[in-house]
This record gives sequence, C-alpha cells and structure tokens, in this order.
Amino acid sequence: MSITQRERPNTTGYGRRERPPTPARPPLRSAAALAVLLVGLVLLSLLVGTGSSSPARAWDYLVGDPAARADAQLRLAVLDVRLPRTLAAVLVGVCLGTAGCLLQSATRNPLAETGLLGVNSGAAFAVVVGLTFFGAASSFALLLWALLGGMAASAVVLLLAGSGRAAGSPLRLVLAGSALGATFHGMTSYVLLGTQATFDTYRYWTIGSLAGVETSDLVPLLPLVAVGLLTALGCARPLSALGLGDDGARSLGHHPGRIRLVVAAAVSLLAGCAVAVAGPIAFLGLLAPYAARTLAGARMTAQLALSALIAADVVILADILARIVIRPWETPVSVLLAFVGGPLLVWIARSSRLSTAGASA
Repeated sequence: MSITQRERPNTTGYGRRERPPTPARPPLRSAAALAVLLVGLVLLSLLVGTGSSSPARAWDYLVGDPAARADAQLRLAVLDVRLPRTLAAVLVGVCLGTAGCLLQSATRNPLAETGLLGVNSGAAFAVVVGLTFFGAASSFALLLWALLGGMAASAVVLLLAGSGRAAGSPLRLVLAGSALGATFHGMTSYVLLGTQATFDTYRYWTIGSLAGVETSDLVPLLPLVAVGLLTALGCARPLSALGLGDDGARSLGHHPGRIRLVVAAAVSLLAGCAVAVAGPIAFLGLLAPYAARTLAGARMTAQLALSALIAADVVILADILARIVIRPWETPVSVLLAFVGGPLLVWIARSSRLSTAGASA
C-alpha cells in the first residue's frame, strides 16, 4: 500500500472530497459574545459624553438615585442626548452590516459595499435639493430628504439593472449604480457651486455624524428597517443557493436575477435608512461582512446575524471615541471609521484569503 489510511483522501460519491460538517457552536458563541459586548457598549455610551456630567453621576441616574433623577441637566444629558444617539448607532450599524452582507453575497464580490447602488449619492443630491430649493433646515427634514433620495436612486438602479436579457446580473447592478452615482455626484457639485449656505450645511451632513439625532427621528424609520431585515432573512436560503453559482441556483429552482433584485431592494431600504440618520459612512458595510465570514464560514444566516452585531458594536465604539478623543469637541464617526477602515481595506485587498463570497445553508 503506497498510501496509509491516514493519508488517503476521504472521498464520497463521484470522487468528491468529503467536507467536514460546519460546527454549530462557534457561530453561536461568537454571536453571544458580540451581543454581550453590544450591551456593554450601550451602557458605556449612556455613561460617557462630552458634557460635564460624569460617568458616576450618569450611573446614579440609570440605577434610580433620587438626587440624580432630580437633576434636570443630568436627565437632559442621559435621556435626550446620549440615549437617542446610542439607539441611532445600533440602528445604523445593524442596517449597514446587514446590507453589506447581502450585497457581497448577491454579487459574490467581497469588496462590494452599499454605495454601489447609488444610495449615498442619491441621498446627498436630495439633501442639497432640499436645502437649496425647499428650505429644509431641521434634522428631521434632512433625514426625510436623504431617505427619499437614497430610495429614489436605488429604484432607478433596480429599473436599469432589471431590464434586458441580463436582468439582475451583478455586473449590471454595479455598472448601473456606478453610472447613476457619478451622475448624482456631478449634479450635487453643480448645485453647491452657487450656494454657499447650502454648502456649509451639506458639509456637516456629508461628514457623517450621530450628533443631534433625536428619538423622534428614528421612529418613522423603524417599519422600513423591519421590512429590510425580514427581507434579508427571507433571502438567506436563496443566497445560499446563489453561492453555488448561477447554474447551481437554477438547478435548485431559484432565479438568480430575481434574487439579486430582491436583495438590492432590501439593501436600498437598509442603507437608505442608515444614510438618512448618520450621513454616508464608508467602510462599515464592507468590513463587517468580511469579519462575519471569518467567524461564521459559509453559513448565510450566521453571516447576516454576525455582520449586524459586528457593525453595531463598531459604530457604538466609534461614537464613544468620537466624544472623548478631542473633548470637549467631537470627532465625526465617519472620520474614526475611515482611520480604521482604510488600512484594513488595504490588508483585505492584499490578503491571500480574498475570494468571492460563497454561502451555504
């Protein structure tokens, strides 16, 4: 015998190598650890701020100390400032993490991110139009214009990518999104050239920040976020089939083009809500799915859950650091994420593990 039993490859069926079953516990452990970390970061976010209210006083307020509850300034800091931005950080992270995971799986491209569907550029153009021609000034008005612009841009991309013989193909989605994004960017720049006041407000919005978010701004978005997340869960099994390739998905009874169009619609909802709340935040929708695949392997459902948790943890951590890095001023969240995301993106691009995103049930 030239090969020992231990060295002989283990094959089944038609000579294919038998893959060991994916362990069930590691993704659950990772999800539990990330969830515990999220709870801890939420608590820390309520305790830390740029104002004069100390973490100890904020803790007394949270545990119900009568003297702390009687302090109106402390109540303003914890409930009216820190709580809304903490909830916004969770919402933005969950939306961008889930959207990035969906888009990378649908296109089988680990470098795909939510800006490819024109959401960011459409939202930016709508904000400029609202500021310049309709006098939008409040945070809720900007949120509404950003949401409408992002959704409208994504709808146009879906119409362009969903027509013709190659409807719903990854290349068509990317090309349509890139072309529309460049068009909106040019139109945004043209409008901004003649309106200095609009440029000042737009510059603050586009830098990406959670400061000034109110709870009332988030409530109207919750139904849209819920629809997007439910659609994402419903796409888990079709995306698992799509990970086998278009021909493999068709052999299992799925239509690859329709899957990608539904995924693009869900990505548009989730990314549109995130951009409306915090402005365009780069890298997060790219990095969180990559980390989730590292932890979960090819399981699509586990990837979605872990990607949402990772992104939520990262956004809250970045927001906490944004309050204390240059206290008493704040650093925009997107700036901190760019400092971290840029080097990581270079590392991912150079990594030998970089490959198209596959998924299995």
